[in-house]
Amino acid sequence: MKNALQQIITKNKREEKQYTVSRQAEIDNPRTNGARRNFLKKTALGGIGLSGFMGYSFEDNIAETTSKVNRASAPSELKITDMRYVLTNVMGGTAIIRIDTNQGIYGLGEVRDAADVRYALFLKARILGKNPCNVEMLFRSIKQFGGPARQAGGVCAVEMALWDICGKAYNVPAWQLLGGRYRDKIRLYADTPQAKSVEEQKRLIDFRMNDQGYTWLKMDVAISSLENDSGALVNDKFWRDTNGRLSQWGDRRNYMSYGNTAHPFTQIQVTEKGLDILAQRVADVREMVGWEIPISTDHYGHFDLNNGIRLAKALDKYRLAWFEDMIPWQHLDQWRTITEAIETPTTTGEDIHYLDNFKPLIHKRSVDIVHPDLATSGGLLETKRIGDYAEEFGIAMAMHQAGTPVSFMANVHCAAATQNFLALEHHSVDIPWWENLVKTVGGFKMIDKGYAPVPLTAPGLGIELNEDVIKEHIHPSDKSYFKSTKEWNELRSHDRTYS
Repeated sequence: MKNALQQIITKNKREEKQYTVSRQAEIDNPRTNGARRNFLKKTALGGIGLSGFMGYSFEDNIAETTSKVNRASAPSELKITDMRYVLTNVMGGTAIIRIDTNQGIYGLGEVRDAADVRYALFLKARILGKNPCNVEMLFRSIKQFGGPARQAGGVCAVEMALWDICGKAYNVPAWQLLGGRYRDKIRLYADTPQAKSVEEQKRLIDFRMNDQGYTWLKMDVAISSLENDSGALVNDKFWRDTNGRLSQWGDRRNYMSYGNTAHPFTQIQVTEKGLDILAQRVADVREMVGWEIPISTDHYGHFDLNNGIRLAKALDKYRLAWFEDMIPWQHLDQWRTITEAIETPTTTGEDIHYLDNFKPLIHKRSVDIVHPDLATSGGLLETKRIGDYAEEFGIAMAMHQAGTPVSFMANVHCAAATQNFLALEHHSVDIPWWENLVKTVGGFKMIDKGYAPVPLTAPGLGIELNEDVIKEHIHPSDKSYFKSTKEWNELRSHDRTYS
């Protein structure tokens, strides 16, 4: 017995130098809990020796003798213990949720931009006590509570957080859990802001391309910009709000407002004069950026497919990257009519939830590019499935994103794991504190010259919240910060959808 112990002691001393580096890395890792960190600090200097074990618990002894085993947690024993949230000031109120576990590992998710956090809180009772690493099973159990656009925000927030926990538990990046990566950096596309003059527009675009390094831009070609141009629109005054605007988002409580009326039902038309004005604005931007830079377009306004085709044909010669959401995504046959009538690629999908609802769009080849928002489309795995399915039909995938760095990083991991990916939207380019809402694990850059580097070793989503910055940018409507949500703990219904 003594000889065996002496051999162990000798071996430990011999491997001391090798342990030092790994031990220090674990001390510096923000995921290491306090007790474990204190223990590591005590044993970091000098060999541990047999006498060194005398002052430690049995658990610490086992932890030290198995310290070379890459074991971030005991994944099979993980249980979800809580869900809490903070409402950030991004996009007028975007909630980040935190799902806690019995092992101190937590996951971050995001309820889609400006959606109600209660879409997520409603699901809490349905996941408490469950193992978060059973991501697909939990997703299937809650997906029935998601719907189009922001109605799926809660389901997707939970799914993001589960992958974050799972990656941390197994100590691998989320992209690895999705099957590996195709690329080491993710191309971003940035909105091109509208300006009051051509000179100001050029200055803003120069900043985007030369200072920020973006290689793909998107601009609005909106009929709302024609409000003061006499003779540019037909039947627009009937739809204007009390401020005289054609506001696409308008009053969310007024079901019959312009912003809440689907495109085919407004009978607003664009005149030749209006088309010429919009075409000139696109021509100005194309001249500024040159022909190497893709320019996508969006937010045209609410008018029917006939005027959509007329507008698209007026802009075809500028070789735009795509026309996005010209009409509601539900009108699949009308989308196919537009796609077949014009030369520029078409895309929709940011308000479509789950692969099942993308399939008809893909089967009919209604659009050339699918454009899911991961915070609506089902989270990381479901969005990858959408991309993979579209690829079988020769259709590419771009990704819509307008939230906090939490959903941004979820998109980065998904894009890395999906072959037919084109570009990911970054909607908060001009918000100086946006990136500072989180800290990257290991210090990698979140955005570097128009690209998002894929975190190659950071576990889960690869980020932790920067609490000080978050607290500076909480939405005024809800100043709480990860307060107790025990009122959502009780399950009050049977959720089976069949008899």
